[in-house]
Amino acid sequence: MGEHKRIGILTSGGDCAGLNAVIRAVVHRAVGTYNWEVMGILRATQGLMHRPPQAVQLDQNQVDATLTLAGTMLGTTNKGNPFAFPMPDGTVRDRSSDIIEGYHQLGLDALIAIGGDGSLAILRKLAQQGGINLVGIPKTIDNDVGVTERSIGFDTAVNIATEALDRLQFTAASHDRVMILEVMGRDAGHIAISAGIAGGADIILIPEIPYTLANICRKIQERQKQGKNYSVVIVSEAVRTETGEVIECSVGFGERRYGGIGHYLAERICDCTGAETRVTVLGHTQRGGIPSPLDRLIASAFGVAAVDLIAEGKYDQIVTWQNRQIVNVAIAEVIDKYQAVDPSGTLVKTARGLGICLGD
Repeated sequence: MGEHKRIGILTSGGDCAGLNAVIRAVVHRAVGTYNWEVMGILRATQGLMHRPPQAVQLDQNQVDATLTLAGTMLGTTNKGNPFAFPMPDGTVRDRSSDIIEGYHQLGLDALIAIGGDGSLAILRKLAQQGGINLVGIPKTIDNDVGVTERSIGFDTAVNIATEALDRLQFTAASHDRVMILEVMGRDAGHIAISAGIAGGADIILIPEIPYTLANICRKIQERQKQGKNYSVVIVSEAVRTETGEVIECSVGFGERRYGGIGHYLAERICDCTGAETRVTVLGHTQRGGIPSPLDRLIASAFGVAAVDLIAEGKYDQIVTWQNRQIVNVAIAEVIDKYQAVDPSGTLVKTARGLGICLGD
């Protein structure tokens, strides 16, 4: 069907459940329908920097058993901006031309990139600079990519956070404790608000809605007066202190990441309510595990649609999920429309309607 093509695929940024389901769908559509070649590029743009470029040819047999596998069979990285790439001697160098050259050395006709808004912004810049025919697929557990209602990995992360809340409810009640669950969410509270409602949290704290410790403590004390001597709190890692300070922790190599808001809150909740308080930091368990059926479904639809865009010669586009169907839009439009939780949106209204405290 049509001319023979050789296309590349890479996963960029943080990993999540459902990436292998995308790769599988791309290979099945490209090889099975169009009889094209698919080159899997290893460790994102770093694979294209190597000489020779690090890539493997993918066939249907290789990807058949990967539908339920977590992570990415190609590897990924969320470090090292290629336009200011850190070198071993401590300097930074623009290595964009190395990546572009790697793409052309592989003889690729197009590139499918699976990434979040940060990765896609970098890849689009590379594509424009180097004549790369780029198609994007949105993935991030944070679900903060603009325009699309769903990004790969989000549903699985919410399932894992909800299961954690389900388990914490019982131990909280057994010991009359306040249980705090700290979940991921780079700058958006989508995981916290969704899992918090689904998991029956009493208090949900997200970066989009300012809180006061007094309001949190009042909610816990109200429950205590009603004979409910336990409470469950879910908080997004990006939530700041009451005075607006960012809480971070060191992860080595001079890098710092969000982390610690759960312990910050625990100490203060214990002081103001007298409740015994415990903290669970869910961390990278939200990125791992078997992808949910919905993530597999969305991933499969995205993979097929991305290959079809290449067949139609439509580039600089990203596939999105809108109103139960795939809609392709310009990558630039997605990058420009960051999607935080809407403080007046349906989920926030639902939480308030259920009597959940949002801290404000």
